[in-house]
Amino acid sequence: MNNKIDSVIEQLAKNQHDEWARRRRADGWTYGHARDDVRKQHPSLVPYEELPESEKEYQRGAVLQTIKSLLALGYKIEEPDAALGNTPSGDTHRSGPAENASAQRDSFVLPNIGTSDLHALLRWWQERPPEGWPQSPGVYQQVGERMLTLGEPLLAYDVLAEGLTTFPGETRLQQLLALSLARSGATRQANEMLVQIQSSGESSDETSGLLARTFKDLAFQEVDAVKRKERLTHAQQVYQKAYRQWGGYWNGINAATLSLLLGQQEQAAAMAVEIRQLCVEAFEKINKEGDRYWPLATLGEAALIQRKWPEAEDWYQQAAAVGQRRFGDLSSTRRNARLLLEYLGRDRRWIEQCLRIPRVAVFTGHMIDQPGRSAPRFPPQLEGAVLKAIRERLKTRDVGFGYASAASGSDILFLEALLESGGEVRVVLPYESKMFLRDSVEAIPGSNWGERFQSVLQLAREVVTVSGQRLSGGSISYEYANDILLGLAITRSEQLETELVPLAVWDGKAGDGLGGTANAISRWESLGYKVELIHLNKILQNQSQEMIHIGAAPPAAPKVPEAKPSDEYVPRIMGIFFADAAGFSKLTEEQTPRFVQYFLQMVGEMARTSRHKPVMKNTWGDGLYFIFERVIDAGEFALELCDAVKNARWENTGLPQLSVRIGLHAGPVYRIIDPVTGQPNYIGTHVSQAARIEPITPPNQVYASQAFAALASADPHKTFKCEYVGQTPMAKGYGTLPTYVVRRLRV
Repeated sequence: MNNKIDSVIEQLAKNQHDEWARRRRADGWTYGHARDDVRKQHPSLVPYEELPESEKEYQRGAVLQTIKSLLALGYKIEEPDAALGNTPSGDTHRSGPAENASAQRDSFVLPNIGTSDLHALLRWWQERPPEGWPQSPGVYQQVGERMLTLGEPLLAYDVLAEGLTTFPGETRLQQLLALSLARSGATRQANEMLVQIQSSGESSDETSGLLARTFKDLAFQEVDAVKRKERLTHAQQVYQKAYRQWGGYWNGINAATLSLLLGQQEQAAAMAVEIRQLCVEAFEKINKEGDRYWPLATLGEAALIQRKWPEAEDWYQQAAAVGQRRFGDLSSTRRNARLLLEYLGRDRRWIEQCLRIPRVAVFTGHMIDQPGRSAPRFPPQLEGAVLKAIRERLKTRDVGFGYASAASGSDILFLEALLESGGEVRVVLPYESKMFLRDSVEAIPGSNWGERFQSVLQLAREVVTVSGQRLSGGSISYEYANDILLGLAITRSEQLETELVPLAVWDGKAGDGLGGTANAISRWESLGYKVELIHLNKILQNQSQEMIHIGAAPPAAPKVPEAKPSDEYVPRIMGIFFADAAGFSKLTEEQTPRFVQYFLQMVGEMARTSRHKPVMKNTWGDGLYFIFERVIDAGEFALELCDAVKNARWENTGLPQLSVRIGLHAGPVYRIIDPVTGQPNYIGTHVSQAARIEPITPPNQVYASQAFAALASADPHKTFKCEYVGQTPMAKGYGTLPTYVVRRLRV
């Protein structure tokens, strides 16, 4: 045996471990500090690189004995022709496609769609012909990559997840799916997926670099300084190993940056010099139409490490020039630059300007006055002045992304102004569009608000309808939509790592009740968000009375009657919880009483004593239906129960290992006294929607609706986060809806 065989032994030892780990996970085993055959936990269920040296040596010894046996049987080991080996890719940000990729992938080319035109890309994707579809994994790869580049990780996730259902095991799609998770904030989920990819035997600079990125992100989520340094050190080691093995500058620059943050200044500076040369060489290979963004951004980062401030700024400015509207890439670049500038004690404001990402605005405002309104608030003659004020505010606050409803008046003016400036808009409707159009848009005879409503909906990046129909008590529908509006905007600003700008067109008065502009401003401010105001009353005062009264007295249009609920049936926005014990139907007759004695007893005790206890509890068999006063209470209790079930020693009770599935939603519900049972209960269409989530939830997981995730994101006291898991078919044919997994916020 010569020394050249050592690298082969190491690779085979890794593959042997990874295959063992894959089989263990397939059988339901998970990582644990000690081996536990009952809970199916094992301390060696970690990537090969994280094994203790003694365990690695055991794996190497087994491989070596196998090789010796093969030689003893007469087989030979020959070194492969170097020409057949793999060559490292120059741009590691886009490198690492699976070796088994088909030729079709490389041959697929997206239609003639501008690289920054996300609206056109979405329209093409949604209208693609079903005949003969899909043709190759390259379709999904290129669309997913484009969406990630443009800062749309959730849209990318849906495309890539669909691709993997047709092309399972396609490595590049798996890598991009993991990247979409990481960029959407689902760090642990991305980390688990990448560990699984490596455990399957896939080894590339791209997988290693993405895995290191998740370790780095987990480090910065860690509140304990010692643990944070440990995680950063591990991330740096993974980056550096990938850089030394494959030589790509993306892993190299990240290794250098983390080296500096860990105090290894000489090593960081030396690596920065190496990487600068790699980027210069990469430029020589890129033609005029090639992607120059990543070499430029990397040169900027290398200059920062070397404290060459003017040079760094110049490189970053060039990167920004070629990376316009590549918000996902800009956000990733800006994140590392911020870390370096903070560590080096430099002002970060210049990098914010250089790698500019527009702000996200969430908007509310008054509707246009209906004919016959006694006291003018927003007469039609003010439309031009209000539009001008909105345009000016969007410009001065550098808003590029907007969330609003689409009523006549301020909402539509905001959406039109933002679209006019090249921004993207997302619309949230309180109930289905035809009814909303009749109630809140076409209230003025002879106006063109209806056509404008249809136009902004067609141009919107997304339209979210929060309830299928108008709720009795009318205004609760608008209050619910306003709350979700804020939550979705917060989530978007966090994805892009940019500032949220709550904005309102308001006359400064109390308004007409819940769900209106004044109520939205009050609720947003109660959550700690400062709302910027465009003062409608001042605009009104500045207009001549003659202009206001011209044409202001046509006969009043009939108002849509609002269904008035009785005092007993007033809807309230509450957290909705459904759960069941997986495997309950397989219990024996003897085990059923024990289930009541131990499982339900534990749940009941928690429901009585938890700081997040429900206000209503109901059970049937193993099914649990709870209602919570606050959304955050539903999330906290769900995680508490999930942990309790996972950690219980069910074998000591005579029961099999039990798990729980939990589904969460939030929405307006009605409190009633059930005429049959005489007990309090909560009913409504949102209860039915919540009930469809639990059956599709994996055991020992908590899944939630988009509405729950949005409302939870707006709560400043939350200790959990909702990570996107894709468009998921609901139980009983309820449709396919965006779904989230609920996890604790702190590592």
